Amino acid sequence: RCQAPPCGHQSQRANPLAEDLIRDARIKGLLKEGGTSRRKVVDELLAAVGRKAESFYYAFGDTNAFVIVDVPDNVTAAAVALTVGASGAVTLKTTVLMTAEEVDQATKKSPAARSSA
Repeated sequence: RCQAPPCGHQSQRANPLAEDLIRDARIKGLLKEGGTSRRKVVDELLAAVGRKAESFYYAFGDTNAFVIVDVPDNVTAAAVALTVGASGAVTLKTTVLMTAEEVDQATKKSPAARSSA
């Protein structure tokens, strides 16, 4: 099976962006244990479902952490998000990211694109 979208098969891989708002006791833990300890927790959670973080960044502003996760599909992404959310320790927002090739595929399926041709 082809792994790259241009070959004609649909990509099943998902790259959700998880956003986290760090508050209260977690800030104290971050100050005490550092940023790499929090990244390690994320890495361990993802390893438990056979996945990994593609990137992990802390940020200033409304969202304090951004993680791009390598998962095979949106169902697995949802399972990870549900597991994290069930802990109650994280305010999590998940955004599904798409490649440019996936957008190309979407435009070809769009009725608007077909009617303007």
